[in-house]
Amino acid sequence: MNSYFGRRYVIAGIFIVFILVLLARLFYIQVVDDRYYLYAQNNVIRRLIQYPARGPILDRNGKIMVENERVYDITVVPKQVKAFDTVEFCKLLNIDKDGFDKRIIKARKYSPYRSSVFEKQISAQQYASFQERLSEFPGFDAVQRPVRTYPDSSAAQFLGYIGEATDAIIKRSNGYYNPGDYVGITGVEKSYENVLRGQRGVRNMLYDSHNVPKGVYANGAYDTAAVAGDRLISSLDTKIQKLGEKLMQNKIGSIVAIEPSTGEILCFVSTPTYDPNLLVGKERGHNAGILYKDPYKPFFVRPIQAYYPPGSSFKPLSALVAMQEGVITPQTIYHCPGYYIAGNRRVKCFHGEVHGDVNLASAVAHSCNGYFDMVFERLVNRMGGGRKTDTAYNNWRNNVAKFGLGSRLHLDLPAENRGNLPKASYYDKMYGKNGWRSSTVISLAIGQGELLATPLQLANIEATIANRGFYYKPHLIKSIGDQRVIRKEYTEKNYVGIDSQYFNPVINGMQNVVEFGTASSSKIPGIIMCGKTGTVEVKNKGDNSVFVAFAPRDNPKIAIAVVVENSGQGATWAAPIASFIVEQYLKGSISKRASGIYPEYYINKNLLPEIPGSPAEKARQRADSLRRVKRDSLKKAAADTAKKQIELKAATNKQAAKTQERSIAMLPKRRDDE
Repeated sequence: MNSYFGRRYVIAGIFIVFILVLLARLFYIQVVDDRYYLYAQNNVIRRLIQYPARGPILDRNGKIMVENERVYDITVVPKQVKAFDTVEFCKLLNIDKDGFDKRIIKARKYSPYRSSVFEKQISAQQYASFQERLSEFPGFDAVQRPVRTYPDSSAAQFLGYIGEATDAIIKRSNGYYNPGDYVGITGVEKSYENVLRGQRGVRNMLYDSHNVPKGVYANGAYDTAAVAGDRLISSLDTKIQKLGEKLMQNKIGSIVAIEPSTGEILCFVSTPTYDPNLLVGKERGHNAGILYKDPYKPFFVRPIQAYYPPGSSFKPLSALVAMQEGVITPQTIYHCPGYYIAGNRRVKCFHGEVHGDVNLASAVAHSCNGYFDMVFERLVNRMGGGRKTDTAYNNWRNNVAKFGLGSRLHLDLPAENRGNLPKASYYDKMYGKNGWRSSTVISLAIGQGELLATPLQLANIEATIANRGFYYKPHLIKSIGDQRVIRKEYTEKNYVGIDSQYFNPVINGMQNVVEFGTASSSKIPGIIMCGKTGTVEVKNKGDNSVFVAFAPRDNPKIAIAVVVENSGQGATWAAPIASFIVEQYLKGSISKRASGIYPEYYINKNLLPEIPGSPAEKARQRADSLRRVKRDSLKKAAADTAKKQIELKAATNKQAAKTQERSIAMLPKRRDDE
C-alpha cells in the first residue's frame, strides 16, 4: 500500500514538472521571445511602410530646383526564403551570386524574422519586370520610395543631399527612423528635414504561406496614409545662380548676393562644386567617395565655412565706426606720402602709391591704406593708449561686431562658422598684458591680420550699408508650405548703432570706387553700383581677389560679395564677376562694356592652383608629357632626316664613284708602243 502511494506521488510530480516546463516554454515563446510571433504575423499580415514624397524645393520665381523620382527597394524576410531560381533572380536585379549571398547574410544578421532592405533603389522599369515574377521568390517584397532629382544640377552646397540614416541619427530620432530610411545629410535637406520629410504611412497586407498577397487587412481600417512633405520656396534666383557657377568654374571661392530689403539670399555659389545628381541612386557611395577625396573639397561650403581676411573691403565699415565715435569727419584730411608710420614701422600703401591729401570719400575710392591706419590708431589710442588700450580696442571690436563679424548670423544651413574678431585678451596672451599697442595690430585697420570673415558676413555688411544702418537676418528659404509661412525672425531689423547721417560720405566713396577708382573697369552702363575692392595678402600664396558692392545706390536691390582665392587684385577678378551678376539680376542681360570685359573670358579662365594629385596638376602633367613626346618625336624625326640625308649622300657618292670607275674602264687602253 505504501509503495502504491509513493509511486503515485512520483508520477504526479513528473506530470507537474512537465506542465510547468510546458507553461514556461509557452510563456517564453509568447512573451519573452517574439520570433514566432513575428514569423506567424509575417505569414499573415505585413506592415508595408508607405514613404511620403519629400517636399520639393523651388527658386524664388517658382522654378523647380529639387523634385522626386519614384524608385523601389527590394526587401527580404530571411526566415521565409525558400529554394528558388537564384540565377533568374540575380538576372532580374542585375546582381551576381556573390552579391546575393552577401546581402542574405547581412539580412540574417539584422534579423531572420524582420523585413530589411535587400537591394536599394531599383528603377520603375526594372521593378515592373521583377514584380511579374515576385510570387516565385518567397520571402521577398518591394517597397516604393521617392528619391531626389535635380533638373538644373546647380546650387549643390545650398540644397545638400540625402542619405541613409546612420546609427547616431536613428538613436537621436527616438525611434522615428529605422535602418534603410533616408534623411537630409547636408544643406537645406538637413536644416529643414522635419518639414521636408512628411509623415510616413502604413499599409497592412494579407499574405499566404506562398508569399502571395491576398488583399488589404481589415479593409484598410488600420492603414494610415502617407503625408507628403511641405514645399519650400527658396530665395535663390536660379538665373544668377547658374551664371555665378559658370563664372566661378575652375576657380576656388564663392559668391553671396543678398536682397537688402528682406535679407533673402539671391545667389549662393561655392566652388569647386559638384552635380547633386551624383549623390542619388546606386552609384551614390562610389561617387561620394571620389568627391570626398577631391583635393579641392567640393563638399566644403565656402560661403559660410571659409575664413578670409576682408582686406580693403573692410575700410567702409571702419570709417563708419570712426565717424560714429567722433574721431573723424567726412572732411578729415590725411596726407599720404605712400606709406604710414605705425610705431617704429613703415607701412606701405598698396604698391607704395602716393595719394597726397585725401579725405574720407577719396580714401575709400583709391583705397588709401595710410588714411585707414590713421583712423584705426585714433580709435584705439583715443583713451591715451597704455593701460587703456585694452578698453579702447574692445570698444572698437564691439562696434565692428554689431555688423555681424566674429559671430554666426544663424543662416538656415548647418555648420556655419563664426569668422574671427579677436578680443584684447587674445593679444594680451600673445604679447603680454600691456605689451601691445595700436601699432602692433595696425594690420586690422585694413582688414588683414587676425581679422577673418566668411563671404556671407561680407555680403551682410554690404546689405547693412545699403540699408543705411540695419540688416535683416540672411536666409535661404523664403517661405514654407502652401501657406507660404515666413519665420518671424526674418522680418525683424537688426540695427548696428551707426547714425544714418554717416552713411552718405562712405557711400560717395564707394560709388567713386566704381566710377573712377580701383573698380572703374567694372562700371555697369545705366546702373550706379557702389563697391569696394580688396586685394588680400595670403602667406606663401597669391593674393585673394575680393569685391563687395550693392546696387543701385538709391533703393538698393542687391548686395554682393565675391572672393576668388589666390587670383590677384580685387579689381581684376572679383569686381568684374560681381558686376556681371548685378547687371544680370537688375537688367536681365549683360551689356557690352566700355572697358571691353565680357563674361566668356572669366567663364573660360582656369585659376585652379596645382594641388598634388589634383585634376589641374594631372592635366598639366599630361600636357607636359605630350609636349615632351612631341619634342622628342620632332628631335627623332630631325635626327632620322639627317641620318637619311647622310646615308643618301653617301649612297650618292658611292654611286658616283662606281660610275666613274665604269667610265674609266670603258676608255680604250693605251698600247706601250704608242
